[in-house]
Amino acid sequence: MAARSVRVLGQKLGTLLRVQRSSLGCSRLMCTAAQQPNNPSAEEEKNKNPAEGNTEQLAAEKAKLEDQIKEVTDKYKRALADTENLRLRSQKLVEEAKLYGIQGFCKDLLEVADILEKATQSVPKEEIKADNPHLKNLYEGLVMTEVQMQKVFKKHGVNKLNPLGAKFDPYEHEALFHTPMEGKEPGTVALVTKVGYKLHERTLRPALVGVVKGT
Repeated sequence: MAARSVRVLGQKLGTLLRVQRSSLGCSRLMCTAAQQPNNPSAEEEKNKNPAEGNTEQLAAEKAKLEDQIKEVTDKYKRALADTENLRLRSQKLVEEAKLYGIQGFCKDLLEVADILEKATQSVPKEEIKADNPHLKNLYEGLVMTEVQMQKVFKKHGVNKLNPLGAKFDPYEHEALFHTPMEGKEPGTVALVTKVGYKLHERTLRPALVGVVKGT
């Protein structure tokens, strides 16, 4: 019985200690709550200030990024313009190379054309008769060769310049002399001593001319 009484007494003592601890915990919580400042406006202000600082920082970063985007866009547009100009220049150079790549070769052939022209002009017309077949055949062969050469020239864009009676053009003609001539307008070509040639729009060789001088 004594042992049982001791156990019961111990149980009651344990229960009492637990109740006491519980009471102490509640008292501490109440004290802590009483010590905390009851100032919601200050707490809100404390939480509000960091938000405003973050907004200002974000606005500054946004303005900075917009400036960077504008700068990059300007550089991109300039790069596009430079690329387009380079493409156009390259295209123009390619086209000119196609048109004028044979310029040197054509210049060399001009001397051959001059010789053929002089050869046909030097043959006396009265000597070209049926009873002189060798000369006649030679002359006709030279004429045919000259005509064929001019056809080849035209096929590749080479045209003869024979500006007799035309207005003097310093880009296509070279004046060897000036002479007064009645009935002719000053500044016109009075005599062509050597024909010129053009390759498309470019002068291969200017025509050598005499120009009418004004009185």
